[in-house]
Amino acid sequence: MLRRGLALGGGLIVLILLVLGVKGCLDARAERELSDYADNVTQIVDETDQTSKTFFDKLSDPGTLSVTEFTNEVNADRSAMDNYASRVDGLSAPGDMGRAQSTLELVYELRSSAMGEIADRMSTALGDAGSAKAVAVITRQMQKLLAADVLYATIVRPEIDGVLADNGIEGSDVPPSVFLPDGTKWLEESSISTALGAVSGSSGGATPGVHGLGLGGVSVNGSELGEEAATVSTEETVEVEVEVENQGDSTENGVGVTVSAEGTEVQESIESVGAGETAVVSIPLTPTPSGEVTLEVQVDTVPGEQVSENNEASYTVLFE
Repeated sequence: MLRRGLALGGGLIVLILLVLGVKGCLDARAERELSDYADNVTQIVDETDQTSKTFFDKLSDPGTLSVTEFTNEVNADRSAMDNYASRVDGLSAPGDMGRAQSTLELVYELRSSAMGEIADRMSTALGDAGSAKAVAVITRQMQKLLAADVLYATIVRPEIDGVLADNGIEGSDVPPSVFLPDGTKWLEESSISTALGAVSGSSGGATPGVHGLGLGGVSVNGSELGEEAATVSTEETVEVEVEVENQGDSTENGVGVTVSAEGTEVQESIESVGAGETAVVSIPLTPTPSGEVTLEVQVDTVPGEQVSENNEASYTVLFE
């Protein structure tokens, strides 16, 4: 009986040691997977920050780059961002990293999408016709880049570092990642226009002198809009006529005009409007609004325009 008891006790000790050994191996493996995940994120973030520096350094000072060279380099930055997004999608999130991984994928989806739109619009923005509208689109993509930075700073990084800390892992914290430097500057159309105007051979930048547009009269099917609510019949196609005044010293080309009603946004452009002249564009509203509607009209700013408060207005219209 004594020998059996000793054998049983010895077997139990061996079993406990085996369990502890297996658990130790599993814990070490889990910690290694968490650490490897954080290291992979850090590598992608470091490369992303380098792409950001390259892109915004180029935007701030294009040097002697021609339009073709500049757009080719922006396309290279777009390709790099697409690559980072693919690598992020391919990461395997161990342990409790699921929420961080999902948000990280969104961050890189926003960054990739924004750089894609910027690259697609760059040639037009550096040209003549349609440059103002293209600059406006590029400026909106800067807001998307800012949103991605906020998501990374407020969710991704704290989540990853928190999981690492909970598992007792030190030295693997992920770094900050700010893609959009000088956030306020690059969220303004005038800053984008001025920067692109420095690209060698571009015609999308501002020419010397005063630049500025103003919203003139606005009418719907011949009924002029003002402070009082206007009533418009919907028996015929609804068209909004917008007058745009060039209050600057130079001819402006590719001037975009947007009309919004009930969540529907319609855009048209004026090919050109000379200095001191007024141009009119007719914009059909489809689908036709009904009832009392707030009609919003906006004229895109042009390169070099400093005052834009008079480029937009809202009107109350009763469609019946």
